[in-house]
Amino acid sequence: MTSPTPPVAKRVPHTWSRPTGDVVDHHAWLRAREDPDTIAYLEAENAHADAWFAPHGELVEEVYAEIRSRVQETDASAPTPHPGGWWYQRRTEEGRDYVILTRGRSADDAGDQLVLDVNDEAEGHAFFELGVLDVSPDHRLAAWGSDTTGRERYTIRIRDIDAGVDLDDVLVDTAWGGSAWSADCQHLFDAVPDAQERPHRVMRHRLGTSQDDDVEVLRDDDERFFVGIGDTRSGDWIVIASSSKTTSEVRVLPADDPTATPRVVRPRAEGVEYDVDHWGDRFVIVTNDGAEDFRVMTAPLDAPGEWEELVAHQPGRRIVAAAPFADHLAILSWRDMAREVEVRFRDGTSRVVDVLDEPHDVTIGANRIYETDVLRVGVESMSVPRSTYDVDVRTGERRLVRREPTPNVDLDAYTADRLWATAEDGTRVPVDVVRHVDTPVDGTAACVLYGYGSYEISIPAVFSVARLSLLDRGVTFALVHPRGGGEGGRRWYLDGKLEHKRNTFTDTLAAADHLVATGWSAPDRLAIRGGSAGGLLVGACITMRPDRFAAAVAEVPFVDIVTTMSDPTLPLTVTEWEEWGDPRVEPYASTMLSYSPYDNTVPADYPALYVTAGLNDPRVSYHEPAKWVARLREVSTGTRPLLLRTEMGAGHGGPSGRYEAWRDEARSLTFLLVALGVVPGSG
Repeated sequence: MTSPTPPVAKRVPHTWSRPTGDVVDHHAWLRAREDPDTIAYLEAENAHADAWFAPHGELVEEVYAEIRSRVQETDASAPTPHPGGWWYQRRTEEGRDYVILTRGRSADDAGDQLVLDVNDEAEGHAFFELGVLDVSPDHRLAAWGSDTTGRERYTIRIRDIDAGVDLDDVLVDTAWGGSAWSADCQHLFDAVPDAQERPHRVMRHRLGTSQDDDVEVLRDDDERFFVGIGDTRSGDWIVIASSSKTTSEVRVLPADDPTATPRVVRPRAEGVEYDVDHWGDRFVIVTNDGAEDFRVMTAPLDAPGEWEELVAHQPGRRIVAAAPFADHLAILSWRDMAREVEVRFRDGTSRVVDVLDEPHDVTIGANRIYETDVLRVGVESMSVPRSTYDVDVRTGERRLVRREPTPNVDLDAYTADRLWATAEDGTRVPVDVVRHVDTPVDGTAACVLYGYGSYEISIPAVFSVARLSLLDRGVTFALVHPRGGGEGGRRWYLDGKLEHKRNTFTDTLAAADHLVATGWSAPDRLAIRGGSAGGLLVGACITMRPDRFAAAVAEVPFVDIVTTMSDPTLPLTVTEWEEWGDPRVEPYASTMLSYSPYDNTVPADYPALYVTAGLNDPRVSYHEPAKWVARLREVSTGTRPLLLRTEMGAGHGGPSGRYEAWRDEARSLTFLLVALGVVPGSG
C-alpha cells in the first residue's frame, strides 16, 4: 500500500480569457489525457484513496454484505404481456452481474425462452452496458446495443431469437438516441453521434445489407438539438424527434411505409416543446404551446399540425406524458410536489390512481397492450419498496402483481415524512426525510442530505436497500427538491436555471439549515451528496458554506462549469447553453462565475470530501473533478480527508456490474459513516 501522503499535482500556468477578466488556471493541463502525467496523477489519487479506505476495509465489506443480504439475487420481474401473445420477463441469478431477458406464451412460461443473456455478452469486458433492446413487431428478432468502454458509443446487433444467434448485421458507433422497427421487420432506424457525442443523424438500415449502405433519414446540424427515434404505442407510426433543452420538432413516418419521407408535425418554434403519440384516428400531443405547465392536444392523422385542446392547462400541474390506450389516456404529471397518474376516458371523465399517503413515486409501467382496461403502474416511497400494480381503470381496483423482495428487512422499522424549508427569498422548499423509528429527532443524529436540481429532472422519493445501512446506524436521510428540478412545475424549473441558477444552491442550503434547526440533524454531523449536476450542487454548497457540512460525496461532479461551458468543442457543450447559459457573454459570465465550485475554491476548512470520476465519461469529463481536487489540496486549511477515485475503465455511471456497483456504494457509505463519526475512524 502506498503512503497516505496526498499526491501533489504539478502547476502549469494557463490563462483563460473571459468577459469577467483573465484567469490563471494551474491545473488546465489535466485536460490532456494523452499526457503521461495526467494518468500518473489519477493513479496516484486512486492509490491515496485506497490507502484511506484500507483501515476501513472491514466496514466496506460489512456494508457490502448488508446490501447483498437485502437483495433477492435470484429474482424475476413481473411478466409483461405484449401484442402477439408473448410475455416478456427480466431475471437475475445469484453471482451474475447482469440481467437475463426471457419470454414465453403465458405469464407462467415467461422465463422459458432466452432472448438475451447479458452476462454472456459481457464476458471478457471490464465494463458493459446494454443500450437499446428492441424486439421486432413479429417477435422474431431483437435489436440490441452494447457499450464496452463507458463512452456511450454503442454497437447494435440483430439477434434471431429462436435460433439464439446474431445476424451478420453490425451497426457500430451508434448513439443513445433510441431505435425503431418498420412494420415488415426489414428496416431498423437508429441514431448516429457527431464528434461532440450529440445524436445528430437518423439512419435507416435494411437487414442483410452493410452499414455503409444505410440511408440518412434526418440530419440536424443545429448543435443545440439532438435527435431521438421511437415508435407509437400502437406500433403504427415511427416518431423522430429533434429536441433542444427548450424547443422540439417531431416527424412521423408510417411504420408500414419505412422509405417514405417523414412528415413534420409542426415546424420548430423557439421555446415550444411537444411530444407526439398515436390514438386511434388522431395524434395526441403533450405541449407547452400556450401552457407553461403543458396541456394535451389532439390532431387529425392527415393534418398533424392542426391541434385541438383535450386537457386544458392547469398552472402548477406539470403534465409530463400522456400514454394512449384504445379507450383512455394515462396522464403522468406533477401536482403539489408529488407525482400522480390520471386516467382520462374518451367521454371526458377521469380518475386518479390511488397511491401512498407519504412522499412517494408513481410511474406508468410497462404497458404493451393497446386495447385493455388494465393499467400497470409502479409505486414506491422511501419506506416502501417498488410495488407493481395492475389497476382496473374502470373501477380503480388495484391488484398487487409484485413487490420488490427485501429479505432480512423489517419495513415497519422505517418512517418517512415531508418537511418544508424556507429559502432566502421566502419560497417553501420541500424536503423528504426517512429514518429508523428508533432514531430520535432531537438534534443528535447524523444526517445525509441528497439533491440534484437541474434540467427539470424530478427526483422522487424512492426506496433504497443500500440506504438502510445508514438508517440502521441512526443516520437520517433527507432528499431536497430545490428549484431547477421539475417537482413544482415549469416555473419551479425556470426559477432554478440560467440567471436564476443560484436558487438551486441557496434552496439546498436553506434545507440544510432547516434540518439542523428542527432537530433532524446534529449541527456538526450533516453531510451532502449528489452526482453529475448534483455534484455541482455539492460543490457550490460547500464552497458557499464550507462550515455547514461535516462531509460531502460528489460523484462525477460538474464543477469546472465556466471553463467547460466556454468550450464548444467539448462534448454536449452547445446543447447545454440553454440550461446554464453561455459564459462567453454576459450576464452568464458573471452569473456562472458566482457559483462555479472550481473558481470559488478559496482557502477554507472544507468538509471531508469523497469525489469520483470516470476516465471515459462523455458527460462530465474526468478532468473537472481532478482539477477541483487538485485545487482543494492547495488551498484547504483543514485536515479532514480529501479523496478522488477515478474509474479508469468506465464512464458517467461508474461500474457496470451490479456487484461492483454495490461495492462502490459500500465505499461511499463507509466514507460517510466514518466522516460523520457514526463509526470510529479517522474521519
